[in-house]
Amino acid sequence: MTKVLEKNGIQTTSSHTLERNEGIPYNEKYFDEININRSAIERRVNTLGGRRSVKKEYQAAWLLKAISMIDLTTLAGDDTRGNVLRLGEKARNPVRHDILEKLGMANANLTTGAVCVYHNLIPYAKEALEESNIPIAAVSTGFPAGKNSLEEKIAEIKKSVAAGAKEIDIVISRDLVLESKWKELYDEVKLCRQACGDAHMKTILATGEIPTYTKVAKASWVAMMAGSDFIKTSTGKESVNATLAVSLVMIRCIRDYYKLTGVKVGYKPAGGIQKAKQALDYLILIKEELGDEWLNPELFRFGASSLLGDIERQLEHYVTGSYSAGYRHPMA
Repeated sequence: MTKVLEKNGIQTTSSHTLERNEGIPYNEKYFDEININRSAIERRVNTLGGRRSVKKEYQAAWLLKAISMIDLTTLAGDDTRGNVLRLGEKARNPVRHDILEKLGMANANLTTGAVCVYHNLIPYAKEALEESNIPIAAVSTGFPAGKNSLEEKIAEIKKSVAAGAKEIDIVISRDLVLESKWKELYDEVKLCRQACGDAHMKTILATGEIPTYTKVAKASWVAMMAGSDFIKTSTGKESVNATLAVSLVMIRCIRDYYKLTGVKVGYKPAGGIQKAKQALDYLILIKEELGDEWLNPELFRFGASSLLGDIERQLEHYVTGSYSAGYRHPMA
C-alpha cells in the first residue's frame, strides 16, 4: 500500500514555487475565432466514467491526493471565529489518525491545499493555521456578485493581502462577458492582478451565469492573458456551479495557453463537488487533458466544503470494510 501511495506522488500544501503567469498583451486574435461544439464537449465527458476505473489501493491513493488539493471553504453568512478555528484544525488534520496509520500515511503531514474564507475572517484563519504552511485564500471583489465598483474591488484585494491572505479569489463582472466587452474585462482582471502583488490570484468566471461554452472559453482566455494564476468555475452561489463539461472547455483553454506561452495556469472547479466519486472524475479529466504535471496543489484545487467528509468516509471504508456515519468526520 505504501508503495502505491508513493508512486501516486501524494503531495501536501502548495509552496507556490512555479513560475507565475505574468500575462500577455491583449490581442483578440487568440480567442476571436473560438467556437465550441457543445454536443462534442458533452459526449466527451459523458464517456469519462465508463472508460476509466480506479479501484482499491489506487483509489485510496487518488483520494489522498485529492485532499491535498482541496481549498477547504466556509463562505456562510453565519460564519464565526469558532467555525473558522474548527475549519483550520480540519485543514491541518484532514483524516483521522487511525485511518492514516492503516494507510501507511501517519507521518506524511497531509493537509488540505488552503483554507478559503471571507475577508473579515482572515485573522481567525491566521490564528487557526499558525505555524503551518497552509495558505489562506480570501474571496474578494464583491464576492459573489461582483457588483461593486472597480475602485472598491482593488481596495478590498489590497486589504485582504495586507491582512495575510496568500491567495485571492476574485469574481469578474459578468456583464462584460455577456456583452462581449473583452478588452474591458482584460483591463479589470489585470488591475486586480496588480493589486494582488505576491498573492496568487484565482479568477472566478461564474460559468453558471455564462450562457454558452464559447463565451466561457473566451472569458478563460482573457482572464489568463490578464495574468490569472488560476481560472475557477464558480462562486458556489450560482444555481449551476462546476460541471465536467465546462471544466473540459476551461482546461483545454489552459492547455492552449500553455502551448502559446509556456506558462502553466491552474484550474479550480468549485461548487457542488460533494462526493469522492466526483473528485475522481475531475482528477481523471485533468490527467487525460493536461497530464500528471497539473495533478498537484500548485495547479489544481477543488473549492469545497463537504467533499472532504465523503473522502474521509470512503478511506475509512477502504481500511475497515464498513461505512461510518457522517458525524464521525466532523467539520468537513
